[in-house]
Order: sequence, then C-alpha cells, then structure tokens
Amino acid sequence: METTIAKTSQQRQVVFLTMLLLLRVSGSEAIKYSMPEETESGYLVANLAKDLGLRVGELATRGARIHHRGNKELLQLDAETGNLFLKEKLDREVLCGLTEPCVLQFQIILKNPVQFFQTELQLTDINDHAPEFPDTEMLLTIPESVQPGTVFPLKAAQDSDIGSNAVQNYTVSPNLHFHVVTHSRTDGRKYPELVLDRALDREEQPELTLILTALDGGAPRRSGMTAVHIEVVDINDNAPQFVQSLYEVQVPENIPLDALVVTVSATDLDAGIYGNVAYSLFQGSRDSQPFIIDEITGEIRLSKELDFEVTPYYNVEIAAVDGGGLSGKCTVAVQVLDVNDNAPELTISTFSSPVPENSPETVVLVFGVFDQDSGDNGRMVCSIQNELPFLLKSTFENYYTLVTERPLDRESRAEYNITITVSDLGTPRLTTQHTITVKVSDINDNAPSFTQTSYTMFVHENNSPALHIGTISATDSDSGSNAHITYSLLPPDDPQLDLDSLISINADNGQLFALRALDYEALQSFEFLVGATDEGSPALSSQALVHVVVLDDNDNVPFVLYPLQNASPPCTELLPRAAEPGYLVTKVVAVDQDSGQNAWLSFQLLKATEPGLFSVWAHNGEVRTARLLSERDVPKHKLLLLVKDNGEPQRSASVTLHVLLVDGFSQPYLPLPEVALDPTYDEDNLTLYLVVALASVSSLFLLSVLLFVGVRLCRRARASSLGGYSVPEGHLPSHLVNVSGMGTLSQSYQYEVCLMGESGTTDFKFLKPSIPNSLIADN
Repeated sequence: METTIAKTSQQRQVVFLTMLLLLRVSGSEAIKYSMPEETESGYLVANLAKDLGLRVGELATRGARIHHRGNKELLQLDAETGNLFLKEKLDREVLCGLTEPCVLQFQIILKNPVQFFQTELQLTDINDHAPEFPDTEMLLTIPESVQPGTVFPLKAAQDSDIGSNAVQNYTVSPNLHFHVVTHSRTDGRKYPELVLDRALDREEQPELTLILTALDGGAPRRSGMTAVHIEVVDINDNAPQFVQSLYEVQVPENIPLDALVVTVSATDLDAGIYGNVAYSLFQGSRDSQPFIIDEITGEIRLSKELDFEVTPYYNVEIAAVDGGGLSGKCTVAVQVLDVNDNAPELTISTFSSPVPENSPETVVLVFGVFDQDSGDNGRMVCSIQNELPFLLKSTFENYYTLVTERPLDRESRAEYNITITVSDLGTPRLTTQHTITVKVSDINDNAPSFTQTSYTMFVHENNSPALHIGTISATDSDSGSNAHITYSLLPPDDPQLDLDSLISINADNGQLFALRALDYEALQSFEFLVGATDEGSPALSSQALVHVVVLDDNDNVPFVLYPLQNASPPCTELLPRAAEPGYLVTKVVAVDQDSGQNAWLSFQLLKATEPGLFSVWAHNGEVRTARLLSERDVPKHKLLLLVKDNGEPQRSASVTLHVLLVDGFSQPYLPLPEVALDPTYDEDNLTLYLVVALASVSSLFLLSVLLFVGVRLCRRARASSLGGYSVPEGHLPSHLVNVSGMGTLSQSYQYEVCLMGESGTTDFKFLKPSIPNSLIADN
C-alpha cells in the first residue's frame, strides 16, 4: 500500500515538474525549471530552444553554451535539438544544505550575436533521509519528588530533508509515567519534551527505559529511534535556572580560534551537591558545532573557524545540570558577521582573438564575475586600463562584455595586453586581475608606397643587353600576403615608345634591366611609370615615375661636311698669289653626332706641301695663309688636316685639301685684306662663321655640279667639231687651269678661269676651253 502511495506521489511530482517546464519568463526575468532531487542523469529537463522561442538548430548555429556558477557542469545541452539534459544525479542536501528553496542558477549564452538568458533550476526535496538522533541513548535522572506535569527536554532528531519531509512529530513507547509533546522552534524545526504524567516512586521502579521515535512527513514516512533511560533519584526539588533564556551574539567570521563568544550563567537554589551546576552543550548534530563550553564557568569559545558563506548563523542550546540531576536550558543564537575575506572571481565564457582591424564594436570577451561575500563585500566593479580602444559593457547582473570602442589599426599596434581588474566594495577592498592578449589581424588597407615619387637612372649608351640599370623599391605597412609586393611596367603615355623592347622589370624585387643596347644619338632619355601591387583582396597599388637618362659615349668620329671626303673628285681651292698673310683660303666644316665634350672639335694641320705657307685655326677650321706668296712657291699644294673630338678615347678624321695658286686675278677681284682676327673673339663669331661656311659649301656644291655638266657638254661639242687635239706639254699660262686627269674626262683641256666681281676666290664666272693657236694652226 505504501509503495502505491509513493508511486502516485512521485507521478504527481513529475506532472508538476512538466507543468513548470512549460513556463517561460520573457524580458529580463529568468527562465525557471523545477525537478526533484536524485533524478537519474540523462533526464530531459526541457526543450530550451522552444522555451527561448528559437528554431530547431538555431542554438547550434549561434554557438549556444551553458555557463554554471563555479564552472561545475550539471546540465548538458544538445544544441541541435535544443534538449536540456541532466548530466549527473543531483543531491539537494549536498548542493543547498538547509537553504530553501534550493535554486541552481545558470546562464544560456548565445555567441553570434551575443545574447544572454538567465535560467534557474529549482531542486525539490524528496524524502531520502530518515531522522537521526545525535545519540543512541539518552540518560535522564529524575528525582522521585518531581510532580506530574513536569517537563523534561529531550534531544531533537536531525533530518537533512526540509519542509514536510523533515521531522514532524515525536512519539514515545507506551508507559504509565510519561508522554511526549512536540514543539516547534522559530526556524520551523521540531523538538520533543517529555512530560511526567504520574509521579515516580524510586522504591517501586528505580529506573525505566523508553523508546523515543521521530517521524517525518514524507511519503513514505521515515523514522528514527533512540532509547531514553530514566534513573529515579532522591529528592532535589530545585532545578538550575539561566539568567537569560536566550543569548543573542554577533561574531565576525574571522574571529580567532579559542576566542570567547559569550558566557552563560545559571543558578540553583539548592545547597550542597544539588546546588552545584555543570554546563554542557545540550543540542548536538551530525556535524559537530564549532563551539565548546567550560562546564564550570559557562564560557563558550570557538573551536573551529567560522565561514559566513557556509553557515551564517548558529542556534546553540546550553544545558545546566545540578548535582541532583535537575537541569535547565537556554539558547545561544550566534549570528556570523560577514567580513571581506573572498576576492572576486572572474570566469571567461567566450574569447575571440585575433580581432580584424577596422571592425567597429566587435565583441572580444564575455566573462562573469562572482563574489561569495555579501552586502558591499559582494558588490563588484570592473575596469580596464585607460587609453585603450576597448570598452566594458554590463549585460546583466555580474556579466560583462569587452568590445572594441573604435576600429583598430594593426599598423599602429598589433596586439593589446588588457588587464581586467575586478574589485569589491568591502573594507579592505579585495581585487582580482586577469590579463588577456588581444591580437589584431591584418586587412589590406594600405597601398604600397614607393620610397621615392620619381627615380632617375643613368645608363651609358652601347650598354650590354640585360644590364641592371637600377632598382625601385616600395613598402607596404600591411603584413602577410597583404604586404607582398609585385612590380610591373605600366603602359607608356607615348605610343611611339616601345617600352617592352627597352626595359624589363623583376616583379619580385623591382630591379630594372635594359633589354638592348641604347644609342644616345637615337634616344637621349625616356620616362615611364612603374606600378607596385600587393596581393591583398582587393589588391591595392601605387605608381612612380622612372626617368632614364642615356649617357653619351664617344662612339662617333667627326664627320667632315666640307670638303666632302668621298669618292668624288677632290675640290681644289684657288689662291691668288697676291693674297696677303692671313688670307682665308677655305674653311673645313665638320660635325660630331656625340654630345658634350665628345662633340667639341679641334683642327690641326698635319702635313702640307709647303709647311710654312698655311696655318689652320684649331677651333673653327679656317685655313689661312701664314705669309706672302712668292714666285718660288709651287702652284699646287696639298694639305692634310686632322679633325679630332675631345672625348675619351679621342676619335678623329682626316681632311685633304688641294690648293691651286693663280695669278690671273686682277686687283679688283682680289679680296680685300682681312682684318687680323682678335684671338679673343666670342662664341657668336664662331657660330656666324659656321653658318657662312655651310652656305658657301652649299653654293660650291651647286656650282660644281653646273661646272661638271658644262664641261661634259663642251667636251662633246669639241670632239664633234675638232676631232682629237693634243695638249702641248709644258707650263700652263697663269690664267689657265689644268684639269688633266680630273673627274671622268679622258683628255686634257685648258680652261680659262674668270672670277665674278666681288664673289670671292671660290666663285667662278665662267669656264671655257682655251685651245692654243698652234693647235688651230696645225689643224
């Protein structure tokens, strides 16, 4: 029958538990569940996803976690189904002791996004403990003179259960003298008193034994028994009386051992041994109390350390027994005062590191703080160092998040050592510190930066192919692949510049190479853009200007413009015998394709038929007479001039001049004596001379062509009208020019040279063949 009743009661509890699991608290209120203690592990407590209003599987995707106070895992969550299971069997008495109700608090933390839910699990008591008396036997010494109705206090039974499952009443075995009365203390616990119904007679019955039974109110009911042995003694008609029936004492939990808690006092009006009072702790328990009493003085001292967090108060019952066996009782209520002896505790729930830079308000850390003390001793404040880009935010009671205050910059600082300081408000204040290292991960937010905005590189012409001409360099403040730089050539703005055939670049280190030999005379300089691109996503790039200057080498010999030094017949310069010293015979015109000092030309007379007759100006190539001409000077002169540049190594060219002395010019046709040149003439005069020389050369060239054509035409006309004539040997008249063997003519002719007025020595008025009279006569 009792088994059936027990099952029915248990079923009711299960039904009640199921109804409690359906409850849901919205807003900031906690979600509350209830279940009986001693439930087997694996028990389904509730479907947490349903109670939180979430879809199936959402707990898993949001990274749901259960955080228990003290980090002891009592429950287990199946994030896929949302079911909350009991991980191990729970004993209410172990977890909560005498505290009622027994509520276990835990938190549901969703990581992405961060969300908190406060949850409570209440353990209901089941009747799993039977009442127990502190002693297996009680001894009462009762004088025979005690009148009926006298009350004798008995030791109460202890029951770890609470409520109706605790001790409810006491019974005593049937007898003729006593019955038991059950009383309640202020804390609700029951204690027995033995009441005398009928006076004792020592002579009739000197002692008797009763069985005292304590019954709880559980289903099924449990009980505990002890024997009460009563000795009847002679008359002692006054029992000890305490000065106070209740002593109230407050002691701090850090009171030292053997410290005096309180002194109780009782008096007995009897004399002799019946008036001698001995004190003792009347009420015992399974766990011995942390107090001792001096049986003579009544001083109560501390025998074990107190802990407010374990037991905040004690009710100590003191008995005073005289020599005749009569006793009195009082209660000492000891309230333990909390002192700040527990430092705050910090428990990390989630921690995210590294944190991407440029991410605003990122949750880095979720943690909870706890303090076992109470009042101000248990109130806490959290802080971190100043001047850090992080903020502490309180989510709900005793839970905080550490978030970034602003976007971070890895290039400014790659990691932060953050010290979280938790202090209580007690006296003295206790502090706990916890240091975390938050690293900042890189994103590609910095473009490569060249060490220079523009580069100038120099390379000598005629360089060898694949010559290294310089290196460009760029840096990137990012890290990893975001800082790996690739160099490239950018398309030039000038479409005529074939950059790919001129320059190549090493994509890894920025080294520039000339692909072919450069020619200064064809390309003096060129410029182009180079790019530097990182490997980030998206890739960032920058560009710089490279200016390549081709340096001239002395690789070109001077080129003579006049007189031409080619396969054509050499030009003959005419010099009148009446020319004064310093007379300008001709001017050698030459150029050099090089530049700078490589193109600075100088002239030198190497060889002449008459060495002292002619001189050449070193800077402008003018050939002049050095002295007056005489009849002894040969009519034909050949001059060899050297034209050389100022380069290294020095290059040169030779010029051959032919000069013919003539004396057939009349004085008006002779050039006026030239004013001696000032050796300090400036560069402008040299330029003017060069222009004049070029114009003269051009004119001479045209006249030479006309002369050549005229000679050929005349030759043909003579050949057709006269036939062949022989030219007499001997000295030619001074006004005739010997053209024997010149050009393409096959016969020797004599031409009369006539100068045009005011035309200088190199301009001809006309040339006509002059045939000696002897030749005509012969014909």
